[in-house]
Amino acid sequence: MPKPDPSKPKPVKDGDYCFVTGGTHKGKSGTIRDLNLSKTVHLTITVVQDNGDRFKTLARNVEVRARKGV
Repeated sequence: MPKPDPSKPKPVKDGDYCFVTGGTHKGKSGTIRDLNLSKTVHLTITVVQDNGDRFKTLARNVEVRARKGV
């Protein structure tokens, strides 16, 4: 079995915890909800922060991470 390539981002899925690395919401983090493929064929996601606030961003701007303290 080949080793995972660290240069390739881990694919996102509903329920993953992520950290936003680019775009308007850079520096925010939360749980991924509602994946959507836009008309321009970009994957958009809704991120729900721990305080309940929601925002939409492109999946390419997030990095899937383990939740701190869990």
